[in-house]
Amino acid sequence: MAMSYLFTAPTSCFARPRKSLRDLSSRLGSQSFLEWELLGKAACEKRGGGQIGKNSLTVFCQQGVVSVARKDEAVSQSFDGSTAQLNIVMKFGGSSVASAERMREVADLILSFPNECPIIVLSAMGKTTNKLLLAGEKAVGCGISHVSEMDELSFVKELHLKTVDELAVDRLIVSGLLDELEQLLKGIAMMKELTLRTKDYLVSFGECMSTRIFAAYLNKIGAKARQYDAFDIGFITTDDFTNADILEATYPAVAKRLHGDWIRDPAIPVVTGFLGKGWKSCAVTTLGRGGSDLTATTIGKALGLREIQVWKDVDGVLTCDPNIHPKAEPVPHLTFDEAAELAYFGAQVLHPQSMRPAREGDVPVRVKNSYNRQAPGTLITRSRDMSKALLTSIVLKQNITLLDIVSTRMLGQYGFLAKVFSIFEDLGISVDSVATSEVSISLTLDPSKIWSRELIQQELDHVVEELEKISVVNLLQGRSIISLIGNVQRSSLILERAFNVLRKNGVNVQMISQGASKVNISLVVNDSEAKQAVAALHEAFFEDGFNAEIQSDDGQSQNGSGVLPYN
Repeated sequence: MAMSYLFTAPTSCFARPRKSLRDLSSRLGSQSFLEWELLGKAACEKRGGGQIGKNSLTVFCQQGVVSVARKDEAVSQSFDGSTAQLNIVMKFGGSSVASAERMREVADLILSFPNECPIIVLSAMGKTTNKLLLAGEKAVGCGISHVSEMDELSFVKELHLKTVDELAVDRLIVSGLLDELEQLLKGIAMMKELTLRTKDYLVSFGECMSTRIFAAYLNKIGAKARQYDAFDIGFITTDDFTNADILEATYPAVAKRLHGDWIRDPAIPVVTGFLGKGWKSCAVTTLGRGGSDLTATTIGKALGLREIQVWKDVDGVLTCDPNIHPKAEPVPHLTFDEAAELAYFGAQVLHPQSMRPAREGDVPVRVKNSYNRQAPGTLITRSRDMSKALLTSIVLKQNITLLDIVSTRMLGQYGFLAKVFSIFEDLGISVDSVATSEVSISLTLDPSKIWSRELIQQELDHVVEELEKISVVNLLQGRSIISLIGNVQRSSLILERAFNVLRKNGVNVQMISQGASKVNISLVVNDSEAKQAVAALHEAFFEDGFNAEIQSDDGQSQNGSGVLPYN
């Protein structure tokens, strides 16, 4: 049964929807008594976007889902004076909004495109998420009386209050949230427990504060903006806390809210990245590290926008990690499949799932550098000319576990692989790469995906114990996956060159896997040899003129006869 509540805010009062919505949703959901209390009382006070006059707020509640419609808002113009439609997403990461100075630069960057009508997606201010996580872990064992003294809490408070002061916006924008944050940490200390659900709620404060500060600053300089919490505008997710997936119902809900508000009262939408709302629990969820990219591409698909811009602190997607090899270069053009493989196998530029909405909506993604806005960056589209392409990028994923599973039961039998993978399903562990023969399976696991470091070895022991019931198992830790991303249809050229390089550098390959996407070849090597191997491979493929020579002699290279020997 649907319920409707009507509130009238007097002209002397300010509305802050976040607390009221969270309080309502927590009571409609299955929030614990402690979490109810920690949410605090709803209050009428100043909001980042400015004063709300005598408006009616109608709250609709049905099956635990909460939404708000604001009535009788005055229609105004967008920041450039036009009433054009929203057309791009501009997403900025934590380093891009890490200080008041950086926020000014980002605002200047946004306003330097007067013909665009952007939606802004922001991450938390630099280091905030890590500090919040560490504060939560410390609170479990520090005692309630010591919470206020934690260095991590002091860092978060000082960073945000200093930023507010330097931007000359009202402290009330974040002071209420900072008080609420401290109460949450005291609750964690009292319960001596940090659940995944509470952890998601804890880290959400970072994005909620950064977007409020930035929207208030835009309003202060005359660029009308409106702040949104993603979990309040239709970002509906699974209840997989710390790594939730966005559900299809999100797209029409987000489009309706953002488009409707823009039509009624044009203002730059400033949206929290990384966050959502569990469809059953109605609790705050997060989309995994780098989830703000997924927020941006979801909005791009939902509204059918012209382009999604992801602004980072590097000149686009690079040919390898510059921390491993300093001669890494920007990649001008990628396909969605290439970008997805790059992200999944370790490239830190994009969220692994962020390409899915962009590909489904056929919305181009452009990765650019907020520190170097003139750099062309990397354009990611559905397809590109692959006829002369060979290798696009080299990605390294370290600290991987390799499992060799040997059993003669595989010969002529069906169902053996199903038994193997059912063990991983039961234990909740995902597999990265797989290679099989008649009597053996080799596969890789990423222990970092097990949320508690204390459980890593315990879970791996469980895997071995279960697999040994049906096979002989050899577990090898301290391995790395080197992924060669590019035109795998020319795999003979890539592998011949790669193995010549690895042989010369004394690197042994322990497993090879070719992805079904046809853009990835993965090689498993020892951790101790991995960085040396990546540097040598990058030099051979990108610095010795190999790609250029292959392209100039395309006919020969496709037959495998144009390979240059590696000397």
